[in-house]
Amino acid sequence: MLKQWNNQVRIVRVLFFVSLVSLIVSGCSNGMTTGNPTPKDMLKNGDADIFLLEDIVYANAQDIEWVQDTYYTLGNQVGEITKQKVSAFNFNNGTASKLPVGTKIYATGKGFYVAVVDGTEIPYIKLLEG
Repeated sequence: MLKQWNNQVRIVRVLFFVSLVSLIVSGCSNGMTTGNPTPKDMLKNGDADIFLLEDIVYANAQDIEWVQDTYYTLGNQVGEITKQKVSAFNFNNGTASKLPVGTKIYATGKGFYVAVVDGTEIPYIKLLEG
């Protein structure tokens, strides 16, 4: 009788330990995955000036001080705006929220790209998580 009771206590202890570990592990996760911002994330702000290139969202960086202070030259063309949309639905590579269709995107080698619109150079930075 005592042996059977000891086995039941062990089973209860194991179940308690497994339950405790499960609660701790599930409590440390909010169920969300992290990743780079998407067009949907950015377009929640109706005034977002973004484009998507190589599955990365780029945002207007005209007002970012370090970008303004960086000397750069235009490098190779890395993309072109092929579609303009204000909603996230079908916001594919080459789509922009404000840049006009036909806008060329150039590398700078300085951590940002530049869009050229009517001779005006507009810097854009990658939006990356982390």
